[in-house]
Amino acid sequence: MSLNWPEINLILSELELPGCQIQKAVQSAYDVIGLKVHGRGRTRQLLVCLSPGACRFHETFRPFPKTGKPLRFAEFLNSRIVNGWITEAEQLGDNRVIRLLVRQGSRQYRLYLRLWSNAANFIVTDEDGAILDAMRRLPKRGETTGGRYRPGDTPPQPGPPREYALRDLPGEKSFNEKIDDWYAEHGGALSLDKLREQARRNFEGSMGRLAASLEKLKVREAEFINADRLREYGDIILANAGSIKAGDQWFEGDNFYGGGTIRIRLDPEKSPAAQAETYYGQYRKAKTGLAGIREDIDAGEQELVRLEKNLAALLEETNPLVLQKLLRTGVPKSGGTGGAAAKKRPGLSFSRNGWLIIVGRDAAENDELLRRHVKGNDLWLHARDFPGSYVFIKQRPGKTVPLDILLDAGNLAIFYSKGRNNGEGDLFYTPAKYLRRARNGPKGLVLPTQEKNLHIKVEEKRLRELENCRIEK
Repeated sequence: MSLNWPEINLILSELELPGCQIQKAVQSAYDVIGLKVHGRGRTRQLLVCLSPGACRFHETFRPFPKTGKPLRFAEFLNSRIVNGWITEAEQLGDNRVIRLLVRQGSRQYRLYLRLWSNAANFIVTDEDGAILDAMRRLPKRGETTGGRYRPGDTPPQPGPPREYALRDLPGEKSFNEKIDDWYAEHGGALSLDKLREQARRNFEGSMGRLAASLEKLKVREAEFINADRLREYGDIILANAGSIKAGDQWFEGDNFYGGGTIRIRLDPEKSPAAQAETYYGQYRKAKTGLAGIREDIDAGEQELVRLEKNLAALLEETNPLVLQKLLRTGVPKSGGTGGAAAKKRPGLSFSRNGWLIIVGRDAAENDELLRRHVKGNDLWLHARDFPGSYVFIKQRPGKTVPLDILLDAGNLAIFYSKGRNNGEGDLFYTPAKYLRRARNGPKGLVLPTQEKNLHIKVEEKRLRELENCRIEK
């Protein structure tokens, strides 16, 4: 339930904002802003929330979470109104629109907080009503930079007039304190109950899928554990090579390993020696696969423990703003990243203009990067005609890889390949989601699809610049 107009008036009267200075704006989510203000001998944190069903403006007494990545509207506020003085704070009639007048030097800004559940917004204009920016840019309403906003032109919300009363909240605290406590428990999508439910839903889904994958891996592990019988088949065939005739499809004889009689399928087109080598080859692949599967099981079990710990930490969080931020950013409460990200990344890493480029130097590093450090939309590059490194460009949300970064990665792909002495070469690249592991192939071998071609001439200057961008581990 959002604030009603009598509650807004009471909150404003308790805050006594005229004469206060705005010191900082912090945005913990796309619909939540914190304004740090100082006045009357103390510093306070004002919360502006535009979440449907929980639109509100009041003082919050819970620590406001720091943001890892600055969000647009908070950056705008910090560039315009920080250190400005609030000269007026009032609700315009009973329409749940708050206007704050802020004087910053010789300039005056108008901050409008429209606390309507289905059309909430935080709009900043100049003295003439020209919109400088809005927390929610709504082109259909004209609420974008360069538009005009006059709250007097906004019609009242539809429906018959309703009488509203102050909520009867228990306790002897100020109304700001009581409303802050109430929303922490009942604030719709921003209440602790809802956020904890979301945390459980997010984590339990991931844990369920991970547990199912572990079960499948353990089934394959059990199959591979019996790989010794393949080697035994080869030994038995060689020991009985003289009794196997051309064209035989089965061998039946003594099992000198387990005792009794054994029946082994044969390829009628192969000699006994070739048939034995086939079983030996299957044995070697099974033993190699067993080691990889056990690595995957170990990593999966560690990831499951990490998810369980992170879920427990989230459920213990008592500040809904912090919990909302943790769910949005995916950063555990401890501040670590855990799981695969916490595990040391193999290979070489380069940071260039905000882009991360990773180079796997051998088959083992290539395989480890593919398994645990690369996602589907990360770009994969590899020299076309020579064995060499896998190079990955990590995706950035909403960004297309610039040509300059593609050339950086291409130079690294040629340089860390057997064709480096040629000074140039062809390579192909495609998103990692279009890579398919080669069945029964060596570790790290993949077959690309939807790949594109690029011819690279190695640039010594570019490589020197990249060396300066290398991330030391």
